[in-house]
Amino acid sequence: MPPTKTVKDYIRTIVDFPHEGIMFRDVTTLFADARGFRMAIDQLLHPYAGMRFDKVVGLEARGFILGGAIAHQLSVGFVPVRKKGKLPGAVISEEYTLEYGEAVVEIHDDAIEAGEKILLVDDLLATGGTAEAGLKLIERLGGETIGCAFIIDLPDLGGRQKLEAMGMDVHALCAFDGL
Repeated sequence: MPPTKTVKDYIRTIVDFPHEGIMFRDVTTLFADARGFRMAIDQLLHPYAGMRFDKVVGLEARGFILGGAIAHQLSVGFVPVRKKGKLPGAVISEEYTLEYGEAVVEIHDDAIEAGEKILLVDDLLATGGTAEAGLKLIERLGGETIGCAFIIDLPDLGGRQKLEAMGMDVHALCAFDGL
């Protein structure tokens, strides 16, 4: 019997993308495989079995793919956190620091009601800057984030520690060393 594949086995590594020295972890190969994608969604949900969520928040852009699938599975709404200027209507914004500058993410100002239970999802946890900004937006709208779920953790970049220091429960399906 052949060995069982893990989520990590479906992820392709592209060397020197988008810059020299970066090992890009490409989850599109995971998304393209029906079994792999199903496995990832099921495993992202597993730690939260029996818990009630009102909404799933996905971070741009691969978090939209995961978040939509997870929200469907939970029969709850999905809320996107997008780059500045991409959402129509009234929004609130949160600025955060990148390794090469600053960025801003936004959420509709009516996307979450006070007291709603939220699961935040994205494909990759690196420095935690985008996730931290998303969490701050959720908090500003009165939502209560119950957990943060990621496919990949890059532990050398410290994102998990940053989110855990904020009191967040962090779940990742696999980890890769380095950048």
